[in-house]
Amino acid sequence: MSGLAAIESIRSEFPALERVHAGSSVAYFDGPGGTQVPRVVAEAVSNYLLGHNANTHWGFPTSAETDRIIADGREAAADLVGGATHEIVFGANMTTLTFRLARALGRQFAPGTEIVVTQLDHRANVDPWLDMAHMWNLTVHTVPFRPSDGMLDWDVFESVVGERTGLIAIGGASNALGTANDVPRAAALARRAGSLLFVDAVHSAPHLPTDVSALGCDALACSPYKFYGPHAGVLWVRLSLLESLHVPKLLPASDEAPERLETGTLSHEAIAGTTAAIDFLADLDDGPGTRRERLLRVMEGLHDRGDSLVRRLWDGLEALDGVRTFGPAPGTAERTPTVSFIVDGVSSSEVSRRLAEECGVFCSYGDFYASDVAERLGVEAEGLVRAGCACYTTESEVDRLVRGVAQIAAAG
Repeated sequence: MSGLAAIESIRSEFPALERVHAGSSVAYFDGPGGTQVPRVVAEAVSNYLLGHNANTHWGFPTSAETDRIIADGREAAADLVGGATHEIVFGANMTTLTFRLARALGRQFAPGTEIVVTQLDHRANVDPWLDMAHMWNLTVHTVPFRPSDGMLDWDVFESVVGERTGLIAIGGASNALGTANDVPRAAALARRAGSLLFVDAVHSAPHLPTDVSALGCDALACSPYKFYGPHAGVLWVRLSLLESLHVPKLLPASDEAPERLETGTLSHEAIAGTTAAIDFLADLDDGPGTRRERLLRVMEGLHDRGDSLVRRLWDGLEALDGVRTFGPAPGTAERTPTVSFIVDGVSSSEVSRRLAEECGVFCSYGDFYASDVAERLGVEAEGLVRAGCACYTTESEVDRLVRGVAQIAAAG
């Protein structure tokens, strides 16, 4: 047994779940765009701002306390991803960090070096590399995915990776379809080609155990606000790579890892909240062991719960006339508990609005910055409705969502 906390205990930690809309307690299925936060995270942010607020590296207590809070944040994030504290970089968000990394990496690639991206990815794991290619005269190959099951086309993937490949960028999981990609397979291709591997773990980190060594990557990014934390970005970079980067910086700024990839004053309160979010997750396991060990057990337990929920959601939606689901069917491939769908004859924005107003169910809609996914599925005009299960999602909320979609599909 994992010792994972009961769902009722987990839900009691989230004040947002007390909200009522349209006569019902709100059921939040918008987690892939940003989860709700537990009370301890809000308290950590508030506590920093009210009791420790200062800039770094000065000789008075609040400054020293801020230094400690940043160090604690690096330790917590390292435990989450399985890296080392001096490999953890903080920033405003994953997109900003990825652009910064791309602009540093581009300086060391020879013209004509090939970059591999995928159609399944969020644009934050595509456009920084396209920008890098434009700036440094590099070549980009895009790996397609199969609309029938939301899986990458690995035959094409293997064909475009060769001796000129300098970087492969792949998502840990699709934020639009829930597809969990075979990152170790991509890592094997990267090693064979002598290439770097970058992983966008924004959608995978909240649902799957993350281990940078097992994944075989050189850099990995994630977003605390997708796993119950504040708005911030976390980037892990293998130390030897981090130390080799030629990064633009202010002359007095630190050139030591990991600070050398950070710019300006960080959001110290967000770092405090990130630590609290990671501790919150670790504390969902009541067993012994280090924070890292407990995190791995918790993520495995949450994945099992999520798998049960997504099967219930998928089967419920699949049984409805006029509703089409996208991505890998549960049980056919590894996936996260995120399902995207459309209702024939009803725009996705209207489905989202009606679910909220009629059922108190909050679902997002659009392309979710995975615009290639929407285009390849032929739904770019109206977009998709996306429902993501989180640690606080219950079976009854899933059933309420399915009933709401059924009513909308029947009414047209």
